[in-house]
Amino acid sequence: MRRDFRPFLALVASMAAGVTFDTAAALAADAAHGGDLARRWCAACHIVNAEQKQASADVPPFATVANRGDFSAGKIASFLLEPHPKMPNYPLSPNEAADIAAYIASLRK
Repeated sequence: MRRDFRPFLALVASMAAGVTFDTAAALAADAAHGGDLARRWCAACHIVNAEQKQASADVPPFATVANRGDFSAGKIASFLLEPHPKMPNYPLSPNEAADIAAYIASLRK
């Protein structure tokens, strides 16, 4: 199986340039796969879609995250790749992080 390293390369190039990888990663990302990952890994704490009725009360639903004024799929993907104390650290690949970010972006209204 061949892996698509374009999102990872875009991340590395953007980090070298000091910017997030919004454009390249968003173009290569698979929102449907991101939705699958979100339902599997994120739904225990976040409301990840309109059909989900409950989750942890102290975390924002994905639709709320998507509709923030400063939302950026690149920032979300970068955030998911970094350790963060309030969330479990899932060993996401750059592709998976970009896919989840693309899914969250798809919820933006």
